Amino acid sequence: MLALLCPGQGAQTPGMLAPWLELFDADGGADAFDIDEYSDAAGVDLRTHGTTSDADTIRDTAIAQPLIVATSLLAARALLGRPLAAADGVALAGHSVGEFAAAVLAGVLPDRAGLALVGERGRAMAADAARVPTGMNAVLGGDPADVAARLEQLDLVAANVNGAGQVVAAGSLEALEALRADPPAKARVVPLQVAGAFHTSFMAQAAQTVAGVAASLDPADPVVPLLSNADGAVVTSGADALARLAGQVASPVRWDLCQETLGGLGATAVVELAPGGVLTSLARRTLPGVPGIALKSPADLDAARAMLAEHGIATGTGAVPTPESNVTPGDS
Repeated sequence: MLALLCPGQGAQTPGMLAPWLELFDADGGADAFDIDEYSDAAGVDLRTHGTTSDADTIRDTAIAQPLIVATSLLAARALLGRPLAAADGVALAGHSVGEFAAAVLAGVLPDRAGLALVGERGRAMAADAARVPTGMNAVLGGDPADVAARLEQLDLVAANVNGAGQVVAAGSLEALEALRADPPAKARVVPLQVAGAFHTSFMAQAAQTVAGVAASLDPADPVVPLLSNADGAVVTSGADALARLAGQVASPVRWDLCQETLGGLGATAVVELAPGGVLTSLARRTLPGVPGIALKSPADLDAARAMLAEHGIATGTGAVPTPESNVTPGDS
């Protein structure tokens, strides 16, 4: 079993989309690709933000989320050249917004519908973040019980439980400042450059918005195992996948449980799609002995394809088709 992972917010870097667009432009023919179609679906100028916008600009939640998902989808398109099939022996998981990319690659939604949903998610979460000043801190190390007790004392939420001794605390700026001033024993606290307390009740309105848009879609069941951030479970229903995607906006990301599930499924290799790196690093510590490759740019394609070949996963050429039965939000 090969685990294909999709990164979450914070993985973005200036110009990260440029090499992938250059790859498709140079290839042409069957692989010709128009990024403007993705931009129209997401409601974000992905070409500009993925090639020339600076770090501060792409930190904006409304921009970062569709930009990350689009980059992951293009990387998968370049790597696979075809849709995944049940016989491939691939399991998909994505961290936070990366779960939306994973759902698209699993066949739950076509790429345009997935990007449209992510675009709505990013705008809704940015709006919620603007209502009340909140934020997030990474808590590295420390005894898990001590960390949990300190967060409860400060009325903070473990919004991401990432495994390998890493928890992301979220809540009010005052409480986060108190956490940094007096951290749990043997723990290091690092402020994160995010707009708000994602994956907490502060995002409740955004979760409702995403649920409303998701209700207009006609999802397909995943064709390969798709893991849920809620509890690490393998999702087999398209409707359940969409419900979980909406719910995770205001609920903690249990990446530790996703990795436990990958271990239980017998994952023997990890490929993290662009613009990744963090999930591969976590996998080294939580799935010891399992090799991993972060597909950060087209320069990494040969190594990633070699890993797929070792697992008997064939790669094709040309655009990856998506289910015709699904519709983009707003389509009649």
